[in-house]
Amino acid sequence: MRMGKKVAPWVEPVVLEGKFVRLEPLKPKHARELARHAVPDLFKYHLTLRPREQSVAALKEYIAHHRALKNTIGFTIVARETMKPVGSSSYMDIRDEHRGLEIGMTWIGKDWQGTAINPECKLLLLEHAFERLGAERVQLKTDGRNLQSQRAIEKLGAAKEGVLRKHMTMPDGFQRDTVMYSVIAEEWPAIKQRLIARLAALG
Repeated sequence: MRMGKKVAPWVEPVVLEGKFVRLEPLKPKHARELARHAVPDLFKYHLTLRPREQSVAALKEYIAHHRALKNTIGFTIVARETMKPVGSSSYMDIRDEHRGLEIGMTWIGKDWQGTAINPECKLLLLEHAFERLGAERVQLKTDGRNLQSQRAIEKLGAAKEGVLRKHMTMPDGFQRDTVMYSVIAEEWPAIKQRLIARLAALG
């Protein structure tokens, strides 16, 4: 590479289209609709980035802080049924040289939990990572206390790699254990078929 040559980032903002979900880059224009769903309980296991309250102003601040994060690209989750935002998810811990990234900071409005929204969101993000970006590894992690999140990740077919004990200090001072999961490129075709079958069963 010649000195001074600008190299495009490995992962860039993109729109991903599915049957139930549209993922588009997280922007301030989404704050009003996201505020309708951003009840504080949804963020109790999020490490640091969480809205200070459930209001449009707070969601605008949240989005601004999110967009300023390094190695992170945020997506707004838009439900096709209403064409309105119902949550968000992110690519984070992007490691260009190792072809690895994490899917995280996901939250979905309670009215949309248990629907096709989350599995198709994961399908679109994993598909883009492995089939278009050429990722070798996609990881997911969650708070050891968050059993709902662990069940959802395991339902995807991700491999549980272990528990990092007292891995992170939460805003309230609690030292949380972190449960680590991953999907690697060789596993993706089988997991993709599993997700497609699951979505077909949902409608």
